[in-house]
Amino acid sequence: MIGSLTLDQLRVLVTIAETGSFSATGRKLGRAQSAISQAVATLESIQGVTLFDRSGHRPRLTDVGRALVAQARSVLAGAAHFEALAASTRDGVEAELAVAIDPLVPSAAFIDSLHALRAAFPYLPVSFSTEGLGGAERRLRRGDAALAFCVLLPGVPEDLVALPLLAIDLIPVVAAEHPLAQLGRPATRADLGGHVQLVLSDPSAPDGPSYGIVGTKVWRFVELGRRMDFLTASLGWCRMPEQLVAPLLTAGRLIRLEIEDDPARASGPLTIYAAHMRDRPLGRAGSWLLTDLQARLS
Repeated sequence: MIGSLTLDQLRVLVTIAETGSFSATGRKLGRAQSAISQAVATLESIQGVTLFDRSGHRPRLTDVGRALVAQARSVLAGAAHFEALAASTRDGVEAELAVAIDPLVPSAAFIDSLHALRAAFPYLPVSFSTEGLGGAERRLRRGDAALAFCVLLPGVPEDLVALPLLAIDLIPVVAAEHPLAQLGRPATRADLGGHVQLVLSDPSAPDGPSYGIVGTKVWRFVELGRRMDFLTASLGWCRMPEQLVAPLLTAGRLIRLEIEDDPARASGPLTIYAAHMRDRPLGRAGSWLLTDLQARLS
């Protein structure tokens, strides 16, 4: 009950609007017509408005009645959502699932899993954030996210439970117009040192762990898309996920660099992890999302 207003009164109002009569509403709700008429009269009296024009054979909604029916539908839907969310939390589903993702994580499979999650848990509030490298792990530690999909450099910390999801090959690339693309031979460290390297960086720890940096001319980026803009504009070279740049390589807009004694080659692919805090286990929805994403990536 909201003050003197009840959900039952709103349900009666909406049902009359749908069926077109008090008698049909009584039959649908299993009540006497007199009880329906009394519910409407009480609602009108409490709110100080006239909801129905009763001058004709059938009651017709007044202008204010039509407006309030729309509001009543919204309130009833919200109440149903409230009850469904409470029921799901009793069954072990999180009250909310907050997910964080690092910029190197591929989007396609993750988006498909989020669609599937919405279908499986339609009343679950889901929040999502993406930021610079290392941002997903920071959100986990602050308690702003329950589940993170991220790169963990230089290794997996003890206080995280981290499941390897996939390995990403980062290949060195440069725009076709860039001087490095014209070498005609593997680039040496001296060759690379004379040009800008475009690097994804953790904005909170720019001097933290890095992957495959060569030379001292480094421009740092938080967003993968912005770094791609600078790459295709011939402002530098960088290492990019092979799947992401494959269409540009095929079109000839980017060229794959061969690097002599590339230090990143020994490190191998980067691992993307699904991680959560060890002392904060995932609920049903988080576990479901992780299982679904694993299946898609496999």
